Amino acid sequence: MDLSPDAPKPTAKEIAAKFREDIANDVYGPGARLPAARGLAKQLGVQLMTVQSAYGQLRAEGLVVTQQGRGTFVRDPAVPLGTEPGSSPAFTALASELSTIHETLRQLGDRLDRLERLVGDNGTPPAQ
Repeated sequence: MDLSPDAPKPTAKEIAAKFREDIANDVYGPGARLPAARGLAKQLGVQLMTVQSAYGQLRAEGLVVTQQGRGTFVRDPAVPLGTEPGSSPAFTALASELSTIHETLRQLGDRLDRLERLVGDNGTPPAQ
């Protein structure tokens, strides 16, 4: 982002794109704190809501989490989505649903293994 006085004011989309690029290039690694929204807005000469919107876009994409009173941090991709403090409620719900699906699939796999052992090699149930 060009911070010179003559430069046009960046949009929320442009601010989000710059941070997205910085996160991808490891300028901001997992757990790194992004600049405070108020200070960044002042530095860029934009409204606070513009920066908040940019951070909201990054949060919706699962790239950052916001912790009330602490700031906005780059999400660690090693931590399951939706489990860290400040996660988007949509991601938290999705993580819960995926966990339920995973457990159901595990149980179905166990049942299938038991059935295959009962049926045996020739495809018919053992004589009783």
